Amino acid sequence: MGSIRKKYVLRYDREIVLDASCGEHEFESTQMLNQELKKFAGFSLEVTRTQSEKAGILLKETSEMEKNGYRLTVSAAGVVIEGGSETGLFYGIQTLRQMIRQQGACLPYADIFDYPGIEARGLLYDVTRGRVPTMEYLKTVIDRMAFYKMNQLQIYIEHSFLMEGMSEIWRDDTPLTAEEILELDAYCRARQIELIPAIGSFGHLYKVLRTRTWRHLCELPDQADEPFGLIDRMTHHTLDVSNPDSFELSKKLIDAYLPLFTSKHFNIGADETFDLGKGRSRKLAEEKGLDRIYLDYLKKLCTYLTDRGRIPMFWGDIIREFPEAIHELPRETICLNWDYRPDVEENTTSQFAINNAVQYCCPGVHGWNQMINRMRDSYENISRMCTYAAQYHAAGVLTTDWGDYGHINHPDFGIPGMIYGAAFSWNPEIPEFDRINREISRVEFLDSSETIVSVAAQVAEHQVYSWRELVDCKEHGRNPGLGEKNIDDIRESARFIEADIEKLYSVIPKLDTRTRPLVQPCIVAAEGAKLLQEFALELAGHRETDKKTERGECAEAVCEGFKSSWELASKIEEWFYLYKKIWRKVSRESELFRLQEVIDWCADTLRSCTR
Repeated sequence: MGSIRKKYVLRYDREIVLDASCGEHEFESTQMLNQELKKFAGFSLEVTRTQSEKAGILLKETSEMEKNGYRLTVSAAGVVIEGGSETGLFYGIQTLRQMIRQQGACLPYADIFDYPGIEARGLLYDVTRGRVPTMEYLKTVIDRMAFYKMNQLQIYIEHSFLMEGMSEIWRDDTPLTAEEILELDAYCRARQIELIPAIGSFGHLYKVLRTRTWRHLCELPDQADEPFGLIDRMTHHTLDVSNPDSFELSKKLIDAYLPLFTSKHFNIGADETFDLGKGRSRKLAEEKGLDRIYLDYLKKLCTYLTDRGRIPMFWGDIIREFPEAIHELPRETICLNWDYRPDVEENTTSQFAINNAVQYCCPGVHGWNQMINRMRDSYENISRMCTYAAQYHAAGVLTTDWGDYGHINHPDFGIPGMIYGAAFSWNPEIPEFDRINREISRVEFLDSSETIVSVAAQVAEHQVYSWRELVDCKEHGRNPGLGEKNIDDIRESARFIEADIEKLYSVIPKLDTRTRPLVQPCIVAAEGAKLLQEFALELAGHRETDKKTERGECAEAVCEGFKSSWELASKIEEWFYLYKKIWRKVSRESELFRLQEVIDWCADTLRSCTR
């Protein structure tokens, strides 16, 4: 017979004891611990500061340990967590919560000594390109980050903050308010998370630069009069650095946002300045050089922040072409080294390290432009970037969750990628893709079959025709956007996704009743992915039907083709009605209307096939 693993049974009449070494904030951590106990053991424990024979869990701080480290011991005597600081103790409590979530009150004997491999382990959450989450949902994101020991959150905005005197930029949105930012800042602090402001202040100012008030500061003079485009928003958005008023606008944006955060960091953006030197600043670029005018403006922004006692952060995609220029920026400036390729190499990270840049390595959860996140790509990208961060002693890892092209993907689909980032930046020993997905399925989604994440990942891999291609088709007038895609591959994709949907339904009974509602958004997204494939096939089929009509052939087949287009148009509209109900559970109305415009165009295009 195999050996029986010893367990300590945490009984309901035990107590959580705060040692005299604990500070004033540890009580809040005990409440998180008690919530976990109540959910997964069925009871909570009394909390006290007096030594007691009834101690079941003892919490204490010690200076004899690495500041952010902890030691968690489970033995016959009970549970003891020692932290090198309030933060270290908090992390030990999170590990105990994870044990309780899996084992309830019957905790296996353990002796865990642990500390983070990388100091800053953050998440950037895009709340400006489609979705503005509800406050309730943002708090669930923060709680989840705390559970997995992440310690920085960046809320990225371009126009979705209610700035006083700037109603032109947020009037058609449902923006965050100053009071809400203050509330989130306090909520984060209680969970050992630093809330960092992140705002477009150089590039990515598309909506700002289309207004009557600030359009004269746009690098491209005629851009403001072009129709709004989800794709153009990602391409044309750069300030004219030759106009002194541009810097006044940058300062206005920074000054409106900065006072709301207790963080010393501030992310000014400055990425993807594609239009720089192509319009109003062309003459200046010819005189000084494109790199020079970019760097001069970036330096002004960074210095503006350091003069106010803040640590500037900026995206490194432009400066990586001339990394030696890092030396011209204030020395405390942090370069956010982003690269989202699954097969990303270490070149850029090593070059920044050679030039003594303070850098964060920034991978992504690969949800943008997709109905469901490409989790395998996310895993490959995050695991590599976390490895490079450890190898080149980066100051941090920032896992990014962007919402390009309307943020079509449900935010829950970024959970596995967020956990990859949390786990791999804490511990450099990276588990295999299938293994960590099983662990996430079990711990986060309470799935006894340990398959929910892998099934969702399969849907993403089976998508051939994407949301991005549909938007491209609508906005740029390209044929269905099929490009080089094989029609048979798209047809096979639809069949595979249908099988995936059945798997999603079959896994529901294996989930805890508390997490079963999380499956519906995944099923609806998978159905949306399948409809995308059918849309592409329908338009491709109508190209053939048009040829037959011109030759007067197959009149019956032509009529059937027209009928199927109308039926598909109705299916897409009915699907989107359900999609909107799910959107509104976790997000404000925000830019849902822009997705509606794409769906309406899609259905109208199908119906226009009848002539």
